[in-house]
Amino acid sequence: MTAEPDVARELAEILSHYSGAKSELIPILQDVQEKLGYLPEEVMQRVAKFLRLTDNTVYGVSTFYAQFSFTPTGRNKVTVCRGTACHVRGGARILAEIERRLGIKEGETTDDLEYTLETTACFGSCALAPVVVINKNVYGRVTTAKLAEILTMAE
Repeated sequence: MTAEPDVARELAEILSHYSGAKSELIPILQDVQEKLGYLPEEVMQRVAKFLRLTDNTVYGVSTFYAQFSFTPTGRNKVTVCRGTACHVRGGARILAEIERRLGIKEGETTDDLEYTLETTACFGSCALAPVVVINKNVYGRVTTAKLAEILTMAE
């Protein structure tokens, strides 16, 4: 494996909790995603070897699920709702202001790997529109004036 020593060590630690059964693929990928923040190609190859699966099988499974990322993500995941209620109540302005404050666009990560900005079709929290989720914290009735405080709390 050509991964950096720290990544190789972290992967070895993760794999030490598994028996090598093919059914462990998704939990292993979830653990790697949680630990590293994304799924590097060389790590997926090592997982395939550990589980005696083809690289294509691991890649196919990992690309099927939206929870997995193949590029480094920020320590803080900021997700803005694009649902109808959020849109009507200013969601587009909220997204534009977050992009301005963080200096990134939707789907991008800050250079310091502090923030990743994403959108979603709907959180199902329409009564709280517009909604922003940072990591697992839900912020409702967000205004552009509240964004500085909300983003500071994430740090």
